[in-house]
Formats: sequence, structure tokens, C-alpha cells
Amino acid sequence: MSPEAWLTLGVIVLILGLLIFTRKPPDVIVVGGVTLLLFSGVLTPEEALAGLSNPAMATVGVLFIVAVGLRETGSIDWLAHHLLGNGRSLVRLQARIMGPTVAISAFMNNTPVVAMLIPAITDFARRHRLSTSKLMIPLSYAAILGGTCTLIGTSTNLVVNSLLIEQTGQAELGLFAIAWVGLPVAIIGIIYVLLFGRWLLPDRKPVFSHWNDPREYTLEMLLQPNSPLVGRTIEDAGLRNLPGMYLVEINRQNQIIPAVRPNEKLQPHDRLVFVGIIDTVKDLQKIRGLMPATEQVFKLDSPRAERCLIEAVVSNTCRLIGTTIRAGQFRSVYNAVVIAAARNGERIRGKIGDIILQPGDTLLLETRPSFLEQQRNSRDFFLVSEVADSNPPRHDRAWIALIVLALMVIVVTLQWLSLLEAALTAAGLMLATGCLQIATARRSVDWQVLIVIAASLALGQALQNTGAAAHIAHIVLKLIGDNPWGVLAAVHFLTALMTELITNNAAAVLMFPIALAAADSLGVNFTPFAISIMVAASASFATPIGYQTNLMVYGPGGYHFTDYLRIGLPLNFLVWSMTVFIAPQIWSF
Repeated sequence: MSPEAWLTLGVIVLILGLLIFTRKPPDVIVVGGVTLLLFSGVLTPEEALAGLSNPAMATVGVLFIVAVGLRETGSIDWLAHHLLGNGRSLVRLQARIMGPTVAISAFMNNTPVVAMLIPAITDFARRHRLSTSKLMIPLSYAAILGGTCTLIGTSTNLVVNSLLIEQTGQAELGLFAIAWVGLPVAIIGIIYVLLFGRWLLPDRKPVFSHWNDPREYTLEMLLQPNSPLVGRTIEDAGLRNLPGMYLVEINRQNQIIPAVRPNEKLQPHDRLVFVGIIDTVKDLQKIRGLMPATEQVFKLDSPRAERCLIEAVVSNTCRLIGTTIRAGQFRSVYNAVVIAAARNGERIRGKIGDIILQPGDTLLLETRPSFLEQQRNSRDFFLVSEVADSNPPRHDRAWIALIVLALMVIVVTLQWLSLLEAALTAAGLMLATGCLQIATARRSVDWQVLIVIAASLALGQALQNTGAAAHIAHIVLKLIGDNPWGVLAAVHFLTALMTELITNNAAAVLMFPIALAAADSLGVNFTPFAISIMVAASASFATPIGYQTNLMVYGPGGYHFTDYLRIGLPLNFLVWSMTVFIAPQIWSF
């Protein structure tokens, strides 16, 4: 190999070592490796930056906007409820995530599937005090496994199919041809995760803020007559065991129901009294049909979807000190409504309007975001800060967001538009129809994921430019001999190995001519090799950088590089052995 090839391999080994043995951010490590290859001349500036314009990276970025449009309209909560239910059994939850995800990913690119479900699963896990690290890798793996079941499941399958037609003259594979291998692999993959996930997946529960947040509020919420929660029990409605908050009582037609039972059914106009921390107050704000019980909220001069939660600490020079919130006409003075209050870190009992304001009181307000700028330097408040992600969902636009999502899936499945074109159109429709604001769309993009994808594409380009990947593949195949089963196993192994290091499409394109030459020299049918390349290039489980869905769940799941190795390597070998065994049985040598 050339010195450039050795240098490239050395940089990649260094990157992998840092990812495995350090806790440095993956984007910093991978970009650092690309920088070394750029300074050494292995990559040109154009090649190093080419990943930034790659359709795959752009598609992932746009899909973040589509996903946040679903979240802002409450659609994701609806999807999560129907997908996850209210179960607390880990195995049952993993099964409810993986089964539908496999089915959907078989007909839809798996990137948008994962992008849509990440926020839903994150919110569900936080509310039920579950570990996201037990759920995110199963989500990614299910999407990957689903992609191996049909020809349109992943772009890699289509790439290999086109190469098969062009270079061998064979007829196009049928839509479900790969399912002979992909479906058994997907079933075994699900069973493997369900059986061994409890031991192989890490248990990293998020640090809930009720351990370190000293402010405890009392919040009274009104159940509207058209709420989907009407007629459901407290437990079914997800209002029991909220993290950092509990339901104290229900005021029903002036009758107080204390110590609310889990099977108590909700009725229209119920006034639910909660006690807890700010993070869960945000969650209550987002439940359809629940609104702050104070009548002043309805008198604000802006639509509710345009409001947010703001915390303000009353100063000793506030003009309303010594008066009640009602008598001081707080809403009229500040165009904001007090929905909860805390004093010395403890909740203030009694009705909000009867609270006599004192210096140091912490008020939870519902108002427009402009309140922040208007009162930041006011003498009336010591401190004013916005509660992040506290805008109430635009439930009236939820059906629009779901239609946009369905249309995106349909046009991609029917191949009327590319995934990037469909995603851009969907994101534009989300903005045009008011499903989300432009500022929210800007904040929704996870740049760490995009940077790692772009930098990984540059590393793959370096491996191809220097000939390092092809050289290693030729050496390994030469050592195998003329046994078609052995050569097929080697092709699958090398394709899977390259997929873990470079992009799946690049690995498939690189291995195709090598496998074709090997099959021709042996005088055997090439179809089993093509199928094996499809599966191996898509089924990447052992590293977060091997497949973009693994990267997407890396941060939300709180994973370390070694977490993927622990659960992914056995699955890689399982898929390897099944594919090598099944493919020649269907398409004989």
C-alpha cells in the first residue's frame, strides 16, 4: 500500500480509539481526523468539504425540521400514545417500538422514521422515568432491519440492484426478492434484542430535575369538554407518576376529590391540582385539552400557541408588592398571567389571585416571548427567564402535520420525488401552514449529527482515494481460496467491516466489482453475493458511525462508543451467519 493509504488507516484507527476510550464529542474527534488528512494532502479541501453538500446529510437536516413540526402540533404525542401505550414493561416497550418500525422502514427510508420517533420516545421515557438508553438502539436497529426486507427499504439496495443490471445483464430483482433473507434476519434481530437487550444495553436514566430544582409550584389545570382525556382514567391519561410532579386533588363541581385513585375517570370541566417542578409543568401545557384554570389566561391578547412560559422573580421595588395578584391587576399591567407561584422554593397555597406578592416570590407566567425583552431590565423583577420549549402545541394543526408526513411517505415510496426533495417540500409545508415557527425550525437542527455524517463521508472518500479499502479486500479474498461459501462469507464480512468505517453506499459500490470478479473466477451464480452485499452494507450495528440512524440516536440515548460494540457485534455475526446460509439456498451457486 502507498504511504497515503497507511496514513489514512492510521488516522481511522486513531479516531476509533478516541471514540472508544474517551468521552470527547464525536463531531470533534471525526472532524479532527479529517483535518489531519486534509493537512497531509490525502484529501483536497473540496473532498474534505464534499460531505456538507451530500444529499444524505442535507436530508437528515431537513427531516429534523419535519420532526419538530410534528412535535409542535402535538402529533408526536399522539403517535407515541398509540405506539407505546402506557406499559412499563421494558421488553413489551421494545417490542412495540421495533415491530412497527421494521414494518414502516421496509417501505420508507429509515432516516425519517427514526427522526420522527426519537422525540416521542424521549418524552415517553422521561415521563415514565425509563432509561432512553434501553430504547434508542432498539429503535435504530429496527429501522436498519426493516430496510433489509424490500428493494426500496434503503438506497443501498437500489444502488446494488442497478449495478447488478448494468454489469451482469440480469433482470431487475423484485420488490420482495431480498425479503427471503431480510425477513428472517429482521425476526431474529428483534428476538435477539428482546432477549439480551436488558443485559447488553446500558441503563443510563436521565437525571430528573426534581433532584436539583428547588422551585415547587402548585398548578391548577382545567379539563376542557372536547379533551381526548375525558372518560379516561388518571393512569390511562398518563397523569400518574409524572416525573417531579403529582396530582394532589380534583375539584369537580365544587366537590374536592383528595388522594386521587389511578382508576378515577376524568370528567369535563374537572379542575386538576398538581404540585411539582417546572419541567413537568411544561409537559402539562402540551397535553391536548388541558389549560391553566385561571380565567385570566383566556383574556390575553394573543393566540395561546404564540405564548410561552416565563419565570420571573419579584423585586423589592415591584409596584405590586403588598397587593394581591387580582387586586393589582397583574394581567393588565404586564400583559401576562400568573399560573403558579413559589416562595422560598416552596409552593404557595391558596388561589393564585389571592396571593399577596412579596419580594423574592418566583412567578410562573404565561405570556408572549416579547415579555422577556420588555422586562429584562425592569425594576419590577430581579430575574426574568424563558422556560425552554414551553410553547403550547398547535393541536388545531396536528391533522395538517400528519397529512404532510403521509404525503411525504407516499411520494417517496412511489418514487415521484427523491427523499431530499420530498423532505424539503414537507418542511416547507410545515412552515407555510403554521405548524411551526421559523425560529423553532432553526433551533431544531442537530448540527452535531450532521457534522459527524459529513466528516464520515470524507473519511470514506479518503479510503477510496488511497486504495486502502480495495487493497485490504483483495488480500483477504486471496487468502480464502476457491470455496464459494468461504468467498461469500468473506464478501459479507468485508462489506460489513467497511460499512462500519465508511458509508453503506460506498462500501457496497466498492465491494461489488471485487465480489463480481470472485464469482466469475469461481464460475458460480453472482446473485447470492449481490444479496449478501445488500444486507451487509445495510445491517451495521457495531459502531455509531456505521449507519446514520445509529448516529441519530447516539446523543439522545446517552451512549458511549463501546455500547454499540457490546450489543452490535453479536448481532452483526448473527446476521452474517444467517445471510451466508440462506442466500445460496434461495439462489443456488
